[in-house]
Amino acid sequence: MSISDIKESYAQYADCMHRLEWLDRAFIGRYRQARFGDVDGQVLDVACGTGSNFRYLPDTVNLVGIDVSPAMLANAEDQLSKVEIDGSLREMDAQNLEFGDDSFDAVISALSTCTFPDPVAALQEMNRVCKPDGTIRLVEHGRSDVGPIATYQEWRADAHYTKTGCRWTQEPSEIVSEAGLEIRDTSTGLFGMITTFELLPNCESDSTF
Repeated sequence: MSISDIKESYAQYADCMHRLEWLDRAFIGRYRQARFGDVDGQVLDVACGTGSNFRYLPDTVNLVGIDVSPAMLANAEDQLSKVEIDGSLREMDAQNLEFGDDSFDAVISALSTCTFPDPVAALQEMNRVCKPDGTIRLVEHGRSDVGPIATYQEWRADAHYTKTGCRWTQEPSEIVSEAGLEIRDTSTGLFGMITTFELLPNCESDSTF
């Protein structure tokens, strides 16, 4: 999907996703908490969606959340008002971040690479804006390592993408590797469908922006 397609899709689903926040907390909350609960300083939440990550961040952070969808950001604004952290939200394309190099102590993102038209470019942008001594944290989903679940995902993959713009059977580790980022720590859960990462910024990346 193009950026305009993604905006149109999320305009339909943003409010519903916000209402189903409790379901996200039940299944994904523990992974968000484990990866994002200890970040500090200037924090960028890329493709922040409806603000699902906000409740897991320490109240000491200074947060900037960006998303390409105005509908998502409207719900994220409501979420931000409920947590005790300083923050602001901006409409922005993750593949072309409007920040200078080395702007953030931590860059976080969850369940996002599946929807970026070019996920490698988005990860390289996260690398660019993260300080060399900072950290990049991801919580991503992909193809299950349990046979019957993976078979169902493969069967529904095309229809799921057409409806939501989400690549259900992606391999997050392959995307991270292609982006040239070094994995400091990784873990999997939820029948192999969730993969989380702590990545080291690569200040010697040969990517151009």
